[in-house]
Amino acid sequence: MKVAVIGLGSMGGGAATSALRAGLDVTGVDPSEKARNAFGNRAVARGADLDAGQDAVLVLTVNAAQAERALYSEEGAAQRLAPGGVVICSATMAPADAKRLAAEAASRGLLYLDAPVSGGAVAAREGRMTVMASGSDAAFAAAKPMLDAVAGQVWNLGAEPGQGAAMKVVHQLLAGVHIAAAAEAMALALRAGLDPHTVYGVVNGAAGASWMFKNRMAHVLAGDDTPLSAGDIFVKDLGLVEAMARESQLPVPLAAQALQLFVAQRAIGQGGRDDAFVLRVWQAIAGFALPGEPGGAEARKPEG
Repeated sequence: MKVAVIGLGSMGGGAATSALRAGLDVTGVDPSEKARNAFGNRAVARGADLDAGQDAVLVLTVNAAQAERALYSEEGAAQRLAPGGVVICSATMAPADAKRLAAEAASRGLLYLDAPVSGGAVAAREGRMTVMASGSDAAFAAAKPMLDAVAGQVWNLGAEPGQGAAMKVVHQLLAGVHIAAAAEAMALALRAGLDPHTVYGVVNGAAGASWMFKNRMAHVLAGDDTPLSAGDIFVKDLGLVEAMARESQLPVPLAAQALQLFVAQRAIGQGGRDDAFVLRVWQAIAGFALPGEPGGAEARKPEG
């Protein structure tokens, strides 16, 4: 099966590697030479540079605008798909954008699976992402070899494109709020003079634990703000939450507060760093030291 993966960042690069490991004929697509070289297999700068006759293309761009350009512009990949090929679009976007991109695929004789993902860079590299997908039975069938390669779990949310996108927006409400809450808790602990490594152990062994606390506060303890997922991503994604909530006439006050914290992270010049370091918003207010900084605890990765 000839497949392409568009976007070779932390998620896309891992997914492309997982597809390659599963025995698929994979070509990566990314405008960044560094990203193409890091993939370590055949890679091109533009979708239009793909070999003709691709059976599937997995799109892991940042947003709908990038996905649309990567697929349907003059330099896009859609023209290189075989008739009846499937677009698996995993960019986080509004439901209306997913419906529009699906309609464009149909007009070109292509199948479309609205298939956002979650799990992070590690899950992508290990081929165990969670996929929240909607589309026709034919789209699911055509995408199955690729989904088998990159996913640990695939949720079928129905036949209508847009349902997958809506599910991902709901998921991102929780993800963004949980990260902000984890950072707030760690900020309070540091301000109170508690040892952050002890705090990490206590919380993760008690009822207040969350996946995001365990995952993201590990970055803080290591003193590593490398952007595996940048704070700016949640400015975008929680903005989608607010937009969908307005359309649904539903208040989302916790998501709105979390959004403002990520906006603040951007405002202090940290939006391009790891989203766990939204913690620096509280640091800017209260002046405490983070692990690895002068006056802070020793930076080290948590045990286990």
